Amino acid sequence: MVTPVRVVIALCLVAPFVAMLWVSSYAKVDPAFIGIPFFYWYQMLWVLISTVLTMIAYQLWQRDQRARKALREGASR
Repeated sequence: MVTPVRVVIALCLVAPFVAMLWVSSYAKVDPAFIGIPFFYWYQMLWVLISTVLTMIAYQLWQRDQRARKALREGASR
């Protein structure tokens, strides 16, 4: 069943793939950050962003599963 929470989870998990597969958006040298070309620091930034998005998706999934379990247990009584 598709719920708004599950859509947010999917977006959190798909966003890093889209960002990394759209190479033309970051295949450049400038702007450099502390001497590191944009091409490299952009990808490293997405490692951190991906970690945060995965943590958010996991927390939302856990909350969704707890709510579904409570709903099932309440309906069976």
